[in-house]
Amino acid sequence: MQIGLIMECDYREGRTQDEAFDEVFATAETAEELGFDGVWLAERHFAAPRNPLDPQGAGIPSVVSSPLILATAIASRTSRLRVGTGVLVLPLGHPVRMAEEVATLDNISRGRVDLGIGRSGFPRAYQGYDIPYGESRERFREYLEVMRRAWTQERFSYEGKYYTFQDVCLIPKPYQKPHPPLRYAATTKETFPLMGNLGLPIFVGLRGMTVSELIQSIKEYRAIWQEAGHPGEGDVVLRVPVYVAETAEKALSEPEASTLQAYARLRQSFISSADETGTTASEERVERAARLARTTYQDLLRERLAYGTPQAVIERLRE
Repeated sequence: MQIGLIMECDYREGRTQDEAFDEVFATAETAEELGFDGVWLAERHFAAPRNPLDPQGAGIPSVVSSPLILATAIASRTSRLRVGTGVLVLPLGHPVRMAEEVATLDNISRGRVDLGIGRSGFPRAYQGYDIPYGESRERFREYLEVMRRAWTQERFSYEGKYYTFQDVCLIPKPYQKPHPPLRYAATTKETFPLMGNLGLPIFVGLRGMTVSELIQSIKEYRAIWQEAGHPGEGDVVLRVPVYVAETAEKALSEPEASTLQAYARLRQSFISSADETGTTASEERVERAARLARTTYQDLLRERLAYGTPQAVIERLRE
């Protein structure tokens, strides 16, 4: 088992953006000192404090709109820690430019990059970039193919619906061969078999799904993986909220208010984005929002969290 930190790089109430960046670097340096395997940087856009007049507001400010720049800074401050994106939202950028930047970071870090990729389950970022969310799936597939060719071929050409390139030579090539490890964010039930068929390792989380639901989805992912003839069984990274305290009472009571607020924001995000996604995805978002409305703190502790004393959390992670 490898253990790392997901970093959304929030800055806290009453503090400044400068302090938020200082906290990012201090956290990464501490993670290396304490023996964590890596850190994973989220990508969040327009994550300003919640505006009461804007029901889709992010709620918590974040300074991680450019994860590759932050990853480069972290790589320069560390020597062993792997630095990943969790995840890089591909359709919002340009595939050749992104391939160059990832390859550059991979060389600067001497091969310590893990590339988590996705297309984001929430349309708000696409609105800010003036890109139709309905194009995100097709753009993602083309984008990924372009990057793979750019990294693995001396010169490459590509002709698609959104991107066309002729005889392009990408410099530098990645330090890791053929390229940094790729991992896709699987957030909806329909994504798991797709990623199994493609042979891509995945990120999974306990925000929109419970442990029991994830068990079934991962079983399907690994079954499709083997049917498609890929080696191994399909690697999974689980994102789970962790809170540790000296006593069980503190571990459960101290994070209760912030945990409930976080899942309330998630429920609102599902509601506000449901109409802007495809029919199947919209129905799933509405269903998830309805279930979260009925979910108690005890339900979260049972199905989505790892809170407790050090020993209790160790056992929870093993489970």
